[in-house]
Amino acid sequence: MIQDIDQIRSHFPYLQCARGGDRQLIYFDNAATTQKPRAVIDATSRWLQEANANVHRAIYGLAASATEHYEAGREAVRGLINAASKDEIVLTSGTTASINLLANIYGQKYIRPGDEILLSEGEHHSNIVPWQMLCARTGARLRYFPVGEDGQWDLGAAERILAEGKVKIVSAAHISNVLGIVNPVGELTVLAHRYGAVIHLDGAQGIVHEGIDVQETPCDFYSFSGHKLYALTGTGVLYGRRSLLETLPPWMGGGEMVDTVTYERTTYAPVPLRFEAGTPNFIAAATLKPAIDFVTSVDVPQVRENEKRMTDYLMRELNAVDGLRIIGSGGKKAPLISFTVEGAHHSDIATLLDKMGVAVRSGQMCSEPLLAKFGLTGAVRVSLAAYNTMQECEAFMGALRKVLAMLR
Repeated sequence: MIQDIDQIRSHFPYLQCARGGDRQLIYFDNAATTQKPRAVIDATSRWLQEANANVHRAIYGLAASATEHYEAGREAVRGLINAASKDEIVLTSGTTASINLLANIYGQKYIRPGDEILLSEGEHHSNIVPWQMLCARTGARLRYFPVGEDGQWDLGAAERILAEGKVKIVSAAHISNVLGIVNPVGELTVLAHRYGAVIHLDGAQGIVHEGIDVQETPCDFYSFSGHKLYALTGTGVLYGRRSLLETLPPWMGGGEMVDTVTYERTTYAPVPLRFEAGTPNFIAAATLKPAIDFVTSVDVPQVRENEKRMTDYLMRELNAVDGLRIIGSGGKKAPLISFTVEGAHHSDIATLLDKMGVAVRSGQMCSEPLLAKFGLTGAVRVSLAAYNTMQECEAFMGALRKVLAMLR
């Protein structure tokens, strides 16, 4: 069990790199992607040399080895979220691909004109646009339940919409990538099922900072990206309840997803392979296992406590800055904070922070409707991971004060 923060940091080669003499870059853009541990980097290099063959399609040893690593990634995901079977784990290229896949396969089977799809107002573009496209194709209606001024869901409004009996699927973020609020997804799941709807949770941020047990929170679908969980980019997951996945048609056609093919007709492979057409990103997908092994090797309660201390510190210090507005101050906070500052443009703040060795995100964070709701065109976002430290938070606050003194 890895307990000490210095031990955690020692697993990440990038964090050992100096920039500008002895100064290390403070990386506070983890909600976009995380740095990679040595186990993932080494496994990638090793497998490219020793296990580079297409999966599921050949009986020679190299292909069998590649398939074994690929399927080990799937099994690692199953264990992480406590799915009943690895057949409930569809491997994709990321959260965006997972949600687009879901919108297409579920929409093709179950969505008809006049049906409704329910989202929260706090969603990432990847959890808005695919559903808009589905509604445009089918004549369904897209509806939103409100997010309050403090960033928290209005579950009463969600229930009133659900009670009308037209919603077929609910799709909402486990943790908002802008607000950083841990949403009450268990309560929303209960409400969706009470009124006959299925529910999908966007876990891109939630899988990192909260995790999920899909037996305890029995959502019907859950999606996330591997690269935010220390695996390589181009990896993602769509969990689906098997009894539901088995009713759904494939979206893409081609190799891998078939059972038999004739000139006249095709029958499809069982789940999950029917949803994995073509050659997958098998090396990247295989890194899900070493990434998840790393996650499960750290002392999770201690990591969560460290994240809470840093989040509390940043919330307190940022709230003390004159003219600074935190977006989403209510509820339980993940270590992800977005803010604006009166008299200072968000991109100028981020640019100057970079000059001082601090990497943060600025702009719309792929959540333009949510920012517009709060009267904003952009913001600065600070997002932390298991390897960040209180000393980095203190250095960030010192740099931010210097930046604001220059800009205002």
